[in-house]
Order: sequence, then structure tokens, then C-alpha cells
Amino acid sequence: MADMLVPLLNLPPQEELLSRLEREGIRIHRALAPDKHRVVEWVAEHSGRNASGECDVSFSRTPVTCYIATRGADILGYACYEATAPNFFGPTRVLDSEQGKGIGKALLLKCLHSMREAGYVYAIIGGVGPAEFYEKSVGAFLIPDSTPGIYRDFLGAKARASQNST
Repeated sequence: MADMLVPLLNLPPQEELLSRLEREGIRIHRALAPDKHRVVEWVAEHSGRNASGECDVSFSRTPVTCYIATRGADILGYACYEATAPNFFGPTRVLDSEQGKGIGKALLLKCLHSMREAGYVYAIIGGVGPAEFYEKSVGAFLIPDSTPGIYRDFLGAKARASQNST
């Protein structure tokens, strides 16, 4: 999966989308330290152990670099940035039952706006699956020859490769 580059200077506004979701009872907000165990466990359950490790790292940042989507006390989705590497967006996930409501886009925009506020002009979306979503939502474009990118030295990938070669 290739990486994508996102220009941050002309991001779409997020206020209208966030307001609409709020009216629907969905809140997009930065996770807090007391949320850590519950969020990381949710990520492990819905995105797997590798993503939960990245999410865990986001709680060591100040401020925390993880946003969550909630309805009441229920977690609907999450998005992290600067978890794998500086200036990287991801991992992210929204429950299948909640997709198509704008939650993923709202989480993406919150992260990218935060990255811009931190001084970045471009952001990298690592190991992209749904490239069309990022192209349409924020004008991201594929970085040539970026596969496997930063995940090249991913221990799990190396272990699987060595098992497959024996």
C-alpha cells in the first residue's frame, strides 16, 4: 500500500461537518489520558494489535494525538497522527455500522487541522487503503514508489516474510 501526501494549507473547513455530527449526537474530540486503556483496547478489537500499538504511542504525546468519535459513552471511531512517525496521519477506523455518516472525514480533518496548527505544511498518510476517500476528502495524492514506505522495517512483516520463505 502506497503513502499519500496531503497539502495542509488549503484544507476543507471542518466546522459545518462537526456541527452536523454534534446535532446527531456524535462528538469528535481529542482523547484524554484517562481514556487511554479503553481507547487502545477498542482499537485492538476493531483494528488489530499493530494499530493499537500505534494508538498507544499517541497517548505519550502532548497533547494526545488521537481523536475519537463518541455517541454518549460509546466509541464509534478513532484517528491518530504522529503515532508511527512525525508528520504521519493514521491509523484510523470507524465502525462499519457508522460509516457513510461523515465520521471518518471529521476525524481526518481534526487530525490534519491539528497538524497544520503544529506547523506542518504537508502531511503523509501512511500505507493507504482507500485512496479515493483521501483524494476526495482532502486532495491527497499518491507518493510514487512509496510502497511499503515506513512499514518496510515493520517487525510483523519481516517475521511473516521469513516464515513464508521457509
